[in-house]
Order: sequence, then C-alpha cells, then structure tokens
Amino acid sequence: MSRVKVLVIDDSAFMRKLISDLLLESPSIDVIGTAKNGKEGIEKIAELDPDVVTLDIEMPVLNGLDTLQIIMDKFPRPVIMLSSSTKEGAENTIKSLAFGAFDFIPKPSGSISLDIFKVKEELIAKVLAAKRAKEKVQMLKKEIDTFPRKEMMKEKSHRQRKKSLIAIGTSTGGPSTLQKIVPCFPKNLNSPIFIVQHMPPGFTKSLAERLNEMSNIEVKEGEHQEIVRNGVAYIAPGGSHMKVIEKQGNLFIELDQSEKKRGHRPSVDVLFESLSNLKYYQTIACILTGMGSDGTKGLKALKERTDATGIAQSEKTSIIFGMPKSAIQANVVDYVEDLMEIPYLIQKLI
Repeated sequence: MSRVKVLVIDDSAFMRKLISDLLLESPSIDVIGTAKNGKEGIEKIAELDPDVVTLDIEMPVLNGLDTLQIIMDKFPRPVIMLSSSTKEGAENTIKSLAFGAFDFIPKPSGSISLDIFKVKEELIAKVLAAKRAKEKVQMLKKEIDTFPRKEMMKEKSHRQRKKSLIAIGTSTGGPSTLQKIVPCFPKNLNSPIFIVQHMPPGFTKSLAERLNEMSNIEVKEGEHQEIVRNGVAYIAPGGSHMKVIEKQGNLFIELDQSEKKRGHRPSVDVLFESLSNLKYYQTIACILTGMGSDGTKGLKALKERTDATGIAQSEKTSIIFGMPKSAIQANVVDYVEDLMEIPYLIQKLI
C-alpha cells in the first residue's frame, strides 16, 4: 500500500514540527508539507494534493472552521481536527464534525501542547483510517436525503406488552451520523435513547448541546443516579461508563470511572451489557460507524438474555465499517440498514 500523504496545518511552527515528527514515526505516513494558516493550507492542498489533512481549529488569517468548509467545498478529503478541550474548543470541534471533518484529536494541554506525544498512537491510527475512508468523505458534508426502503417484517405480538429502550453505539464518524438521525425522532417518542459515542471528557457535553438544538426530543449528557424519562436521549459523558439499572420499577443512569473496556471509556459493551439485565424491556440496539469491535459482545449478551433487536449501519453509509462489520460477522444483527433508514425502522419496531 502506498504511503499516506499528509499536510499539517497549524499556526505554531513548534506544533507543526512536533506533529510532523510524530506522524513520520509511522512507516506508512509521509508528511508532504506544512502550512501556518488556513489560507496557506488551501494553497498547499491545491498544489500538493494530500490524502489527509491535519488542521488546527484556532488560527489567524483563516481559522480552522472556515478553512474546513473551503476544503470540503473545493477539495473534499479527510480532515482531522486538532483542538483544545476548552468549552469553546469543544463547541468548535463538534461544529467541525458537522461540517465534514473526518475526526478530531484533542491537544492534551492546549494550543501549544508539549505533551502531544501522548496522542501519537491515536493520531497515527486516525490518519491511516482516514485514508481508507477517503472515498466516503464527500458524504460527510452532504445531507443524506432518501434511500430505497425495504419491506419490514411483522413484529411479534408480545412486543406490544413490553416497554422499549433504544441504545446506540458509535465511534469514528459518529457525531455527524448522530446529527443526521437523532433529529428524525418525534417529540412524543415513547422510549428513552441511550448513546455511547467514543469521545474524551468535555466534548460529549458540546455534542449533546448541539443535538439538543437540532432535535425534537431532549438530548443531554447522562447524570449519575438520574431517573430515565421517555423522549430523552442520554449521551454517556466522555471518560465515564454509562449503565442503566432498575430500582423499584424505575430506570436510573449509573456512571462510573472503572477500568476502560478494550480501550474505551465510555464503552458500548458496558452500556449494552447493563441493559441485558433488564428483563421486562425490549431493546433496539444499534451499532453505527466506528473503528474496532466495541458493542459486539454487549449485543450478544442482549440477544442471549432479553428480547432485543440488533441493527447495524450498512457498509456503504458507514464512514468506518469496523464496529458494524464486527457485529454482523458475530451473527447478532437482525437488520443491516442504510443510515437514514435506521430511525424509521426503530420507530416501527417500538
């Protein structure tokens, strides 16, 4: 496989050097150029045609968000944002994902991060994944309109006697995917939604706020010991596992900072496994775009212990097909659906 050609855009000469050096530690990556601001970055993209761009959000002359929109309009390709974990940085990061960025890396200690080496493995992995997903980047910046609909199977009559729960797990490509499907749910949705999106602390709150602004239902970060309500989507806070437990006939959110599960906290498996302990509910569990296999083991537990339906996002609409593919190969999925079919199938099933 040819080496991935990367352009690094950052207003700090020090950070440009650090990021370039980290990427060059991978034999599969070639840093073909750097740029000190968005304007110069656009010119370098036109000249060098990189496979992947790393882009700082906070820059003079032309900031990261404006630069990203020009890239996605004129030179669409995978862009990985580098951002601070400040409130403003997190908000702009979520906006960038809506504008079409492939993914993001949080700078460990602000704009000038001497400890950027801490995210080296994550940065390299996302650059390599971005190259593999290059042909799908155009989809990230477009609204998906309609896909051909399939005939749905008639559901078992006993489902009508059970309360419904909706659970969603996603990773790379997830924020833009969630911004397409969560607004499709109606205000009177007779079910809660539990969402695990792989993100570090600080960013999930901004994601929840943006989804809440866009949606008919309420969307919020889950809080420890919070009682669960229908018509509310609860997002697992970055850095915490989210579980759902039953006490005296009510469901409650439970958060903890226990060990990461297969490298993740929050973990989709942890959420799904907690739901597998709820006997008198039917769960519709969805595994969307993302790297790895998080969610497969939890969905298996759900299917073995409860009345659960598994849905996986189709390969053609997944930015990264890793998580859905893992669940499909484990034979724990009932439906494989294009992205914009999923919210309508869920509503039919409940």
